[in-house]
Amino acid sequence: MKPLLKWAGGKRWLVANHSRLFPREFACYREPFLGSGAVFFHLAPQRAVLSDANARLIQCYSAVRKDWKAVWRALRRLQRQHSDEFYYEVRGQEFSDRYLEAAKFIYLNRTCFNGIYRENLKGVFNVPRGTKDSVTFPDDDFRSVAAQLKKSKLFHGDFSSNIREAERGDFVFVDPPYTVRHNNNGFIKYNQRIFSWNDQVRLRDDVRLAAEKGARLLITNANHSSIIQLYKGIGNATMLSRASLISGNAGARGSYTELAICVGYDVGDAWN
Repeated sequence: MKPLLKWAGGKRWLVANHSRLFPREFACYREPFLGSGAVFFHLAPQRAVLSDANARLIQCYSAVRKDWKAVWRALRRLQRQHSDEFYYEVRGQEFSDRYLEAAKFIYLNRTCFNGIYRENLKGVFNVPRGTKDSVTFPDDDFRSVAAQLKKSKLFHGDFSSNIREAERGDFVFVDPPYTVRHNNNGFIKYNQRIFSWNDQVRLRDDVRLAAEKGARLLITNANHSSIIQLYKGIGNATMLSRASLISGNAGARGSYTELAICVGYDVGDAWN
């Protein structure tokens, strides 16, 4: 199932190339850094608890879940008016209608620069318009997205509350912003203000606690010495190659490695 949104650090590449990392069976799926939800929509679990620190993101998904047709109609209206001037006009507005506001969120995501979500210090989305004009796509399937979201609990909040609720048999996919100890990785320009090294340490502690309760977890993170040291003795780490598409300078994009850490299960156990 295709995600509705493009997200910096999104995991479409992971589900396309490394689906063997996911356990085949689990009681409840949990994702505390939802973003575009690529893994969630790929696995299509029967039960899920989804959360994110971005309130507008959760409000968007909640509106689609409640009435996807209303969001789709509003998005089509925005598409008909799309232009440079209209983009900035919509970007500066906040709509009282929850379905129009959700459509605005999707519209901006699909037409802004590289699909990046960024707010200024006042909490205002401030990404400039990108080069793409497509607002809706032939393979959009809001009906199926809404049906899958109906099987899920959605809430806005800190990652800790979701992970700490994990129980034996649950599968938790953990994909935090890739902050490293000295904040010198390529993602820091998007997350420095909202996810610190102390948050990485808190996250590690929550992962350890959930594993002790019998949950299984897959953590993706920066392939950096500070992260490797942080998770030393916890789970089994694998290096994965991926292409970076985030940089505004095409020459700065290339192939990178990320860390995948399976906790509470071995990759072979997922398929044997």
